Amino acid sequence: MGLADPLDSSPANGFIVTVDGIQIPKVNEVSGLKSEVDKIELKQQTSDGKYVVRQLIGRPKAGEFSVTRGLTDSKTITDWLKTVAEGDVAGARKTASVQLLDFAGAPIKTYNFTNCWVKSVEINALKAGATEQATEKFTICYDEVSVS
Repeated sequence: MGLADPLDSSPANGFIVTVDGIQIPKVNEVSGLKSEVDKIELKQQTSDGKYVVRQLIGRPKAGEFSVTRGLTDSKTITDWLKTVAEGDVAGARKTASVQLLDFAGAPIKTYNFTNCWVKSVEINALKAGATEQATEKFTICYDEVSVS
């Protein structure tokens, strides 16, 4: 489904994050969504001695993105990191998606990630007198991304 008006653009506050089909609760930020391919530089001399540089399309790149969510008593992400750290490759690999929503909450674009694993988990700074929520930020690495 598209946006209602061709002059509209998507709001940055409408998104859903899932890992292995399960929606991650309390997400307040996603960063690093990217699709990218390698660039190959071809440098050559022409028959008349002119130096030429061409840029060729390379292979798709693997990548990573980060998710920040409100801290809860859930140990799902830290347990996932433990599985990764223990070297359980089969147990560590998951699928993930980030779905972008329009103003009415209908999906307009979805980033689908395969062979994902969590690389790091970080808690925000804790301080006496703080007035913000505690958050958990985790970084997910992936082998492939497709956008639908």
